[in-house]
Formats: sequence, C-alpha cells, structure tokens
Amino acid sequence: MRVKLAYGKTGLEIDLPDAWDVTVVEPRFVPALPDPAAALAAALRSPIAGPALRDRVRATDRVGLIFSDITRPTPHHLILPAVLAELAHVPRENVTLFNALGTHRPNTPDELRGMIGGLLDGYRLVQNDAFDPETQVRIGVTARGHEVWINREAAACDVKVLTGFIEPHFFAGFSGGGKALMPGMAGQRTVLGNHDAGMIANPNATWGVTEGNPIWEEVMEVAELVGGAFLCNVTLNRDKAITGVFAGDLRPAHAAGCAFAKDTAMAAVDEPFDIVITTNSGYPLDLNLYQAVKGMSAAAQVVKPGDGATRGVIICAADCWDGIPDHGLYGQLLADADSPRQLLDTITAPGFLKQDQWQAQIQAQLQLKADIYVRTGNLSDEQLRRALLEPCHDITGLVGELREKLGPTARICVLPEGPQTIPYLRAA
Repeated sequence: MRVKLAYGKTGLEIDLPDAWDVTVVEPRFVPALPDPAAALAAALRSPIAGPALRDRVRATDRVGLIFSDITRPTPHHLILPAVLAELAHVPRENVTLFNALGTHRPNTPDELRGMIGGLLDGYRLVQNDAFDPETQVRIGVTARGHEVWINREAAACDVKVLTGFIEPHFFAGFSGGGKALMPGMAGQRTVLGNHDAGMIANPNATWGVTEGNPIWEEVMEVAELVGGAFLCNVTLNRDKAITGVFAGDLRPAHAAGCAFAKDTAMAAVDEPFDIVITTNSGYPLDLNLYQAVKGMSAAAQVVKPGDGATRGVIICAADCWDGIPDHGLYGQLLADADSPRQLLDTITAPGFLKQDQWQAQIQAQLQLKADIYVRTGNLSDEQLRRALLEPCHDITGLVGELREKLGPTARICVLPEGPQTIPYLRAA
C-alpha cells in the first residue's frame, strides 16, 4: 500500500506491505467552492447573523483587518481583497492590517509579501508584539481571573474584521473565531493565563470541544470584551482550497463553521491502534517541531495506551524547516528536562509560568501515553533526543521493527493529512 503523507511542500510517500493490517483515516473530501471570490462576497453581504459588513462600517470608522501568520494556510490572497472590496467606502488611512502573531516570531518581509502580496504596499501593517507592554492596553479581567491585555491599536478600532480558517484544534476545540484576537493580538500575560497548566490539563480542552472548554470559552469572552468583531472565516480541504465561508456575528458564524468542520474533519474508529503514523498537514503547518505537536496529538486520540511491550507508538512526519524553533522557550523547556514525567512535573508545579509551556505540557502528556518518533529532514538525531523524542529515518523500516516486537497482528493507522483529520474512538 502506497500512501502519500502531507510533508513540507512536496509530500512524502511511504510503502507499507499489503499483508500488514493498515487503516488509512482521512478527512471526508469536500470539493472546493467553484467561485470562492463570489462566495466570499456573498457571505460578507448576507452573513449568517447580523448586518452585512459594509452596512456595519461608516466611512469615518477605524477598521482593523486581522489575519493569521505564516504558521497557518489561510488563503489571505482571496479573503483580504474580498473584505477590502466591501470597505471601499472607507479611506485607506482608516484601515490597518494586523498580523495576529500571538507569541510567535514576527514574519519576515518576504513571508508577508508571500501571504498578502501587494496589499503590503497599499495599507499600513502592524505585527502584534506580545512581549512589549507599551503596545498593549488592559481592557478588563476574565471570569477566570486572567487580565486581558490587547494590542492598543487593534483595540482602538471601531470594527475588527477577524479572518482565518476553522479546523479542529488540539486544546481550543476549533481554530478561527475569537482566536484572531486571543492569542492573535493579545499580550503575553493574557496568553500565559489562558494557556496555563490548569487550563491545558482540563479534559475538555481538546479537539472538537467548545462548550465546557475553558480555553475556548475564555477566548470568546476576551473577543467580546474587545468588542466590534465581525467574523470572516473559511474551511479548507486537503488542497488548501476553500470549501465554506462563515461570516457575520462572532458566535453564530463560528458555531456554523465549527459544525461544518466537525462533520468533514473528525472520523470515528472502532478501537485503538498499536501504531499511528501521522503528519502535521504539510506546508506551512509543519514548519517546526513546536507546531508538529498538533499532529502528534491527533494520533494520540486513537493510539493504544499501555506500558512496556504493549505501549502504543506514534510516528510523526514533519518537515521542520524552521527547526525546533530557536525562538520561544519550547525547545529550552524540553532540553532542561530529563524525561516527559519530569517535564510535566516542572510545568504543573505551583507558580510555574513560562512562554510555550502549553506545547511542552501537551507533548509530555502524550509521551506518558505512547512512544513518539519523528521523521524529519531538518533536525538532527541529537536535536530530537534533546527534545525528548526519538528519530526515525525510514518509516516503513521502523514500522517493520515495531511489528516484530508487537506481533504480526499489530494494527496500524495512517493519518496522511495529520490534524486535518481528527480520529476518535466510537462510543461503544
């Protein structure tokens, strides 16, 4: 059986013998909308809830058009021009483009030009700096006691158009929605609060769950505290083409997009697997090891838990052209730990709070359940082991070795699109 894994820009083919017990789990393919530009225009003019975008915005209003960074495959080249066409009555000097970095690194000029093209020359652009309090304003405190600090210029806009795409998310339930503002345009203090160890450890902070998920609920609470939001989110298929447009008032528009994404991207299986081969959905999502934790988490939903000889195995293929990465504290947190258990104990200790601890915490939680190998052409074996992971140079060869230990009846699952498909165990 030949399977093409989503890996970098070109993909990675693996060949698994037909005699092996292999199940391939992919998202239900939804064809691209035949005319995405027309679909975007129609959604902006007849939204799911609330007035049309152009009717919400006066010529004198300050408008913030918020878009995701290089770590997301959002089709900005289609979404942003469609939004700006509906804002033709607003002077350009009243419109600011905001790159919602969260706590990620700034995007380079070349990356920005690749994402939004000529818009870079026609509009003022602000990249969020979560680490500079001088750029932020405090707008309140959430019900869970976390201070809300938001980019000052974004908060001052009368209308904030939140763009992005919706897919299942490993601790926020689904992407899109209010995430454009938190963590996208938030200060580090607010992100650390929302992503602290207790919030991440909550069993409802997982794929496909919104109501009862403390992270998602606080994200939406922050967005409503900021106010003035109009949502323009899309869903994508494996070709990164638009399959649906969800625009309008924040909650109903996001709920409709989440329902669509859940129907197409979540797949039930009858029982767990001994070995799960996954990806991080290819370029640009698999740019570094930090992001690849999402692919590992998708696999962990259906890997067999256990100890010793019965312990399940996850093999994650991720390009990691951006490394661990060097920026942020994720890599350092891993390097400072002797084991996943020690890492988890450190992060969950009272008073511990550091940037990127959420990603390290989730990785440690996964490693307590299964062994994890990484196939990448851009990290050395030493780098992977310092990150508490095991290197893999040949996926088929490794699976063959694992079958010798686990036995010829070992069940194997392949998630070629990684977290574009979220498998889950069917209820008995």
